[in-house]
Amino acid sequence: NSAVQQGYRGMISFGVAGGLASHLRAGDWIVASSIRESETVRATDAVWSRKLLGMISGAIHAPIVGVDVPIAEPAKKRELHTATGAAAVDMESHVVARVAAEHKLAFAAVRVVVDPAHRKVPPAALIGMRPDGRANVSAVLRDLVARPSQISPLARIAVDAFAARAAMVRVRRQLGPHFGLMDHA
Repeated sequence: NSAVQQGYRGMISFGVAGGLASHLRAGDWIVASSIRESETVRATDAVWSRKLLGMISGAIHAPIVGVDVPIAEPAKKRELHTATGAAAVDMESHVVARVAAEHKLAFAAVRVVVDPAHRKVPPAALIGMRPDGRANVSAVLRDLVARPSQISPLARIAVDAFAARAAMVRVRRQLGPHFGLMDHA
């Protein structure tokens, strides 16, 4: 409750996600309607989410599912989409939603698709993923030397990641310092 005592009113999960819905492409935006974590579903703040939808051109309003391990295979993505109805998957929003609920804070999630549902994420991309989201370049290079067939799929993911990063910077600037929460009553 120290967050509430310090005047915080909300928490947002902002970043990248894997696409689960087949119509989503790299660079498409999702403003979460809810976050699913196994059997728990937490609704996002409706007013804040509507405001975010109005601020992000072309964003869709849909559920996101949170997982603790990356979902890299198209078949697993289809399975998760069918089982949950979620449009996208990430590894952070469910944690942020849980903390916001514990502290009775407004919660929203805004995610840009980095890998569409049809795209397999090559093992080198997963090996190189540090917990803070930065790449472990030497681990990626070692894996590419061992399995050079990953070079082309890794290049596609890199192009999509650069596009997603550029979109994130643009939208982050648009949303302002408080992610649209300050006007929210």
